[in-house]
Amino acid sequence: MSGDRIGVTGAATYCRSHYRLLFVVVMLVNIGVVAWQLHRHGWTALMASPANLASLAMTNLAMAILVRQSLVITTLFWLATRAPVTWPLGIRRHLAKVYHYGGIHAGAACAGTAWVALLAGSLLSAADDQHPSALRWTAWALLGCLLSMLLSALPSVRAQRHDAFEKVHRYVGWTILLLTWGLALQLGSTPGQEVARGGAPDPALLALLVMVTASILLPWLRLRRIALDVHRPSPHAVILTLAGVRAPFPGSATAISRSPLGQWHSFANIPTAGQTDFRIIISRAGDWTGQFIDDPPRNVWMKGFPTAGVAYIEVLFRSVLYVATGSGIGPVLPHLLAGRVRMRLIWSVRSPRATYGDALVDEILRAQPDALIWDTQLSGKPDLLRLSWDMAQDMKAEAVICIANRALTDSVVNGCEARGLPAYGAIWDS
Repeated sequence: MSGDRIGVTGAATYCRSHYRLLFVVVMLVNIGVVAWQLHRHGWTALMASPANLASLAMTNLAMAILVRQSLVITTLFWLATRAPVTWPLGIRRHLAKVYHYGGIHAGAACAGTAWVALLAGSLLSAADDQHPSALRWTAWALLGCLLSMLLSALPSVRAQRHDAFEKVHRYVGWTILLLTWGLALQLGSTPGQEVARGGAPDPALLALLVMVTASILLPWLRLRRIALDVHRPSPHAVILTLAGVRAPFPGSATAISRSPLGQWHSFANIPTAGQTDFRIIISRAGDWTGQFIDDPPRNVWMKGFPTAGVAYIEVLFRSVLYVATGSGIGPVLPHLLAGRVRMRLIWSVRSPRATYGDALVDEILRAQPDALIWDTQLSGKPDLLRLSWDMAQDMKAEAVICIANRALTDSVVNGCEARGLPAYGAIWDS
């Protein structure tokens, strides 16, 4: 295969291109709002309207929160995959990038923080008797919390301190919600607002707050404890069967935890046709998963709704090549079992039968007799990009979906995209 270096070291970064585009679009819309406000009212009038600044901030923050809600995510995936396979591939390949919705989340969060900064600045620059000090303190506390969330979400920080990132987003996020409620109520009670609305908070702002609060509370209202049937084929992996829960749709993931206020981790759901129970595969990939495998509980906590994942987009294509490494077979297996599109599988894994058990490997081969299962213990690490390209050409695949670690995903996705073959994989945006 010619041009192997492309996609490994020299290709453009395709993995996050749509993510960045959505981020830029959100920021440009907000810049346009600023320009329009300045053109219509001028800088002085803009900074003299805390309620207006608060509404603009809350609109962005609400967008950032709602686009991460599992029901919204699944709805976006459902809408994007309504396109029939008779549509031009050039359209379908872009619709399949629906999982880049994180660009909207990041852009709206940054823009919302910028509006809060303007709000805090306007309150600070106003005369001392114009706004109560509690309102100023609330705005600045809100800004500080938002900045701490943005800093914790920086890729370098998130990669090295992921547990801290999760805690900041949970606990600081709840604090932000309370501060925003306090801000809205205080804005409605300031003298300047009493003239306009009789001391009542802005109805639009309240509506957004109610919507966001409901979105945050809803997953916790579905908190439940689920019994497990635990099968540990090796010290490197555990297969959980969750009983008494309606099997989710193929291509979805569910968040589980050992305790409600502890760490939450999402894993792909593996439903089986004709069965109400479903499975989850957990491989050793850190402290939490290691402890789970070494000391598996008899019950786990679940909350929220099943959420569509990247492989859900397979129905946009006539034929798909799946590329998985290790436990990446978990998100792929439900699609192999469902068999909704013509597909092939490349699975690179160390000692597959010893690690995941004969039953799982045999199940994969029954669903995909032509699967290429590459045992890295016997054959060493493969050139996944070369294997993917060759098999995709052989089967005339319309798309490649890669479920692997970040380096391999970037290599396969970038390499295939650089050659014109649509390719998809996780972008680690959360």
